[in-house]
Amino acid sequence: MYSISGCFAPIITLIPSALSLTTSIQFLRSQDFSIVSNIELNCNTSLLTNIKWTITNCNISTCSSQVQVDQSVITTLSELFIAAKTLAYGTYELKLTVTMSAVPNLTSSAWTYVKITASSIQANLLQFGTSMITQGYQQNLALDPGTFSVDPDAATFNASVS
Repeated sequence: MYSISGCFAPIITLIPSALSLTTSIQFLRSQDFSIVSNIELNCNTSLLTNIKWTITNCNISTCSSQVQVDQSVITTLSELFIAAKTLAYGTYELKLTVTMSAVPNLTSSAWTYVKITASSIQANLLQFGTSMITQGYQQNLALDPGTFSVDPDAATFNASVS
């Protein structure tokens, strides 16, 4: 382990953790999620750190373009919280970098991979998605899934999408 003036580089563990693109953790776009870190520090001088999360868009084999996220995503805490519908569909590398304030040369990074997938459409034949229908004699029953269905990933439901 590398030491400078009585300090060692931080040891970072991410939870949940996926170490490769092929084993990425899947979340629905309509789902909030968090990545929690366990940071072990060993420094005689100071335990102050600088914490920075970066989110990078990935393709099949590499991660290259950093994503600019909304201000609601706080990237300077040990836990990264991503609200539903913040990230578009795709695979991302979430990287945590921790730097010792007393010794800026001591930096450690850990990363995990997440895949944002589509949520299932909630098909509702009637308003409010009732599970039981009763109908009286000579009453019309209008079933309209295009109007009453819900896409949890979008603000509105586009009935023309099959």
